[in-house]
Amino acid sequence: MAMTIHVDIVSAESEIFSGLAETIIAPAIQGEVGILPRHAPLLTQLKPGVVHVKKGDDKEEETFYINGGMLEVQPHKVTVLADTATRAHDLDEAAALEAKQRAEKLLSDKQTDIDYAKAQAELVEAMAQLQAIERLRKIKG
Repeated sequence: MAMTIHVDIVSAESEIFSGLAETIIAPAIQGEVGILPRHAPLLTQLKPGVVHVKKGDDKEEETFYINGGMLEVQPHKVTVLADTATRAHDLDEAAALEAKQRAEKLLSDKQTDIDYAKAQAELVEAMAQLQAIERLRKIKG
């Protein structure tokens, strides 16, 4: 049996995942990080994106979408504290496309008085959701 590490993925609303994994891949601000059992301690900020959790000998993988948060790594435990988190297969592609189009429209309309930082953040989140959906399709396909 391969070595595993305990993983908790939690959001402000609830615990999304708790279990053992062989590998975790998460979207850190500086780029994706891969975590294996006995990884050195680490605390880093996460950006919107996909967290991959590869479990057990059967190589089953679970995919989660987070819209940011923190990642804490201890030698035998990984905790993802997400602002919001959901299983990737639960994402709504139509809603993500609509949010992307709405944010792009706001950013392109120079006549309205908008909060550009908020519109940019909405665009980044919508794009990350769409990328998560696309990755999930590739995994299944």
